[in-house]
Amino acid sequence: MKTFDWKNHIREWSRKRIELLTESEKLELPPKVLEEWYLGYPGATEEEITSAEACLGVNFPPSYREFLTVSNGLRSTSKYGIEFYCAEKVDWYAPGNQDFIDELTETWQIPVTDEEYFVYGDEQSDSAFRPEYLQTALEISSKDMGFIYLLNPQIVTSDGEWEAWFCSFSTTFGIHRYRSFREMMEQVLGDPEFIV
Repeated sequence: MKTFDWKNHIREWSRKRIELLTESEKLELPPKVLEEWYLGYPGATEEEITSAEACLGVNFPPSYREFLTVSNGLRSTSKYGIEFYCAEKVDWYAPGNQDFIDELTETWQIPVTDEEYFVYGDEQSDSAFRPEYLQTALEISSKDMGFIYLLNPQIVTSDGEWEAWFCSFSTTFGIHRYRSFREMMEQVLGDPEFIV
């Protein structure tokens, strides 16, 4: 697989995101962010990543590990926006959301066949997901207005990539699924107006 230039993609996305802000919104950003026009953080060390993996009892998927080594999380452009977590803040989704998962699993009575489930891209239906997978999902971002990013260890490719989810648990309810974290971030970083 062709390598993905995380640093340049994050840098270009950061510039475009900051350009969309009003002057007063720009002043709310940390001075270093404005000075560098960069919403990333310094990369995580191997020790930081392996320590987070050990705490969770997993090995992160390859593209997510690559991302963390380049930028240990991503800042939001507002104090209420979604921020991608640094390695040490990544955690299981279920403990803080068990009531929601239980209710959704009970009420979401839409069976999804493999043929329906394994459709990605524009052809997929955001309602073709399996709520029981939330039980083992990793929370990799903060939540804002019902939006959150998760990794799903129940669906793993032959090269170790986990399915990635962009979840909308608000008025437009659904989960948009990607084959990998990288595939998801190609869309996020390619569109400065994508929800982050």
